[in-house]
Amino acid sequence: MRDQRLALETPSARRDLRGAGWGSRFATFLLCALLIANPALANGEKVAANLKAVDPASTVSVLIHFQQAPSNEEHQTIQSLGGQPTNSSATRNSENAVNKNTESYVMPAGSLEEIAKDANVVAITRDDSGQAPPDSASTPGGYAAALQPEQKISQDLQNLDPSKPVNVIVQYTDGPTDANHQMVASQGGAHVADLALVKGAIYSVSPGALREIAKNPHVAYITPDRQIRRSMDHYNNAVNDNIAFNEGWDGTGVGVAVIDSGVYSHPDLNTYDQTSSRIVYSQSFVPGDSNTSDEYGHGTHVAGILGGNGASSGSSSGYATEYQGIAPNVQIVNLRVLDQNGAGTDSNVIAAIDCAIQLQSTYNIRVINLSLGRPVFETYTMDPLDQAVEAAWSAGIVVVVAAGNSGRDETFSELGYGTINVPGNDPYVITVGATSVRSPYTDANEQIASYSSKGPTLIDHIAKPDLVAPGNNITSLLAPGSTLAANYPQFDVYPCNALGVCGAVAGSASYFLLSGTSMATPVVSGAVALMLQQTPGLTPDQVKAQLMKSAYKGYQPYAQAISRTGSIYNEQHDIFAVGAGELNVTAALSSTDLAPGASGVALSPTVTLNSANGEVELTFNGNAVIWGNSVIWGNSVVWGNSVFSGVDSLSGLSVIWGESVVWGNSADSAFSVIWGQSVIWGNSGLQALSDGDGGDTD
Repeated sequence: MRDQRLALETPSARRDLRGAGWGSRFATFLLCALLIANPALANGEKVAANLKAVDPASTVSVLIHFQQAPSNEEHQTIQSLGGQPTNSSATRNSENAVNKNTESYVMPAGSLEEIAKDANVVAITRDDSGQAPPDSASTPGGYAAALQPEQKISQDLQNLDPSKPVNVIVQYTDGPTDANHQMVASQGGAHVADLALVKGAIYSVSPGALREIAKNPHVAYITPDRQIRRSMDHYNNAVNDNIAFNEGWDGTGVGVAVIDSGVYSHPDLNTYDQTSSRIVYSQSFVPGDSNTSDEYGHGTHVAGILGGNGASSGSSSGYATEYQGIAPNVQIVNLRVLDQNGAGTDSNVIAAIDCAIQLQSTYNIRVINLSLGRPVFETYTMDPLDQAVEAAWSAGIVVVVAAGNSGRDETFSELGYGTINVPGNDPYVITVGATSVRSPYTDANEQIASYSSKGPTLIDHIAKPDLVAPGNNITSLLAPGSTLAANYPQFDVYPCNALGVCGAVAGSASYFLLSGTSMATPVVSGAVALMLQQTPGLTPDQVKAQLMKSAYKGYQPYAQAISRTGSIYNEQHDIFAVGAGELNVTAALSSTDLAPGASGVALSPTVTLNSANGEVELTFNGNAVIWGNSVIWGNSVVWGNSVFSGVDSLSGLSVIWGESVVWGNSADSAFSVIWGQSVIWGNSGLQALSDGDGGDTD
């Protein structure tokens, strides 16, 4: 910072400021004068013409001119829309003093119209001062020095009781150093643990001290250590996994990290000959609880879908069906982050992801399964949990994440749209929605589950989920004595005796029935393990692209789902419900189309709304080069024609326009929630599908 300030104070720097910057400042002065004189001008007229012509997905350097000095709330709003403050020389006058009514930002062009709606904004112009953009659009540290202290504090920390300590995650530009720890300690904070993966640390501190802590120039961003919650038989046939197994693919040699509530040592997780366990490593990240078994019952169920071998089922055990997972010989790395109630924190998960990266070569960890999540509070580029999954992806680990179970949410009359969880909102990872499967169990007989969260993601407007898989009424492993097993005995799956009587009289239950995107996620993780067993050299982006392109895309435009409580939900199979389609394991293994291997080439696209005609368009981020520009990877090939423009034979309306909250009716109350500046649409404990909810009827 000292060197930069000295450089700006040199004579040559001052000449550049007075010379090259004068024309843009004069034009801005005229525009501001016009707008102040005529406040009735439309929002769009506040945005300079040369910015309106820019691709909405591109990043631009802008000057935002305010009538009065912007408030902290306005700073937070701009930040939530992807704005990254810069130290532009254009915000200074001829005496090199800061103009408090003009601020410079680097931000997505598609966010400018939303910012212009602020009555305090008089103009938005291009910043031609030559200010360099932040170091990276996907890390907060690159522009931390340009943020005011209050801008470094997440919104959900702003109005807390200052007398009650709170656990926070502080991300630094230089990592968790002794000097940074001492700075927090000087404000009465206590260091809990380091989170080196995201250059951060956890502290217990009074909310009233956060602004002083944020004044540290090495602080990038401060968030709460947020709460995380956990978000099968016939499913094998539905995704064509039975064919893959018959061809010899069973996940042998591939390690999958199950970051969840722990994994019980179930016989189905042993080797085929029952001589040893395939749970090759276990560690607990639950504070004060070193037990790595599954006290809640969720992680064991997930592990069974991923890699159970069916040893406790089949006719010899009194079960008519063999309950086998997708990759029945995969190695499981058990990283426990959820407690006996299925709850955890960001820091637990970040520490577990870091552990998986460190153990990557030891256990050939190629996949991380995250059947958990929480609501969105800020852009993915600043969320510490999103930063952690990106680090794993960059390390060569495929990260598969549940979309969330809020598809029934009607808090803002949004019909479940805009409810994708963190870290499923990150464009790198594979985000999975859930489907229901009906007999006969084929992909053509599947439809979106009513509770499966839908895109686009809040704030960043990423097209999610990436694909869907069976997640409704899935039978998998039961963890004896766990919270779920104790509280919901009606979901136990018992064997039958020789007389055909099924129940406790025939023996103890070894399996359990659950529904959710948590169950769909390990179906995809198992498929990834098979792909990596077959072709070990595949990169995460190649895996994601291959899964999306090969997914089944033959859905009917509309469907009706009925919950077990009798509620009826009218569903639409659009891109924000089913993504690229239904997982097809055999098609993915058979595909010979290989995307480039570089990280970022398969980033999920951003969607932009054309306010003039209500049309929604896909735009592609950063290095994403495979979508939309070729016969092999064209949009209709990846996502399917009907998702974009298919026609309903009854109404003649384009399928994509079925829900106005997504497709352009700004009169709907939910419209501004999805497309606007809302940061926290619900509370962190929201669970649209409760533990005791049996999901949809089949």
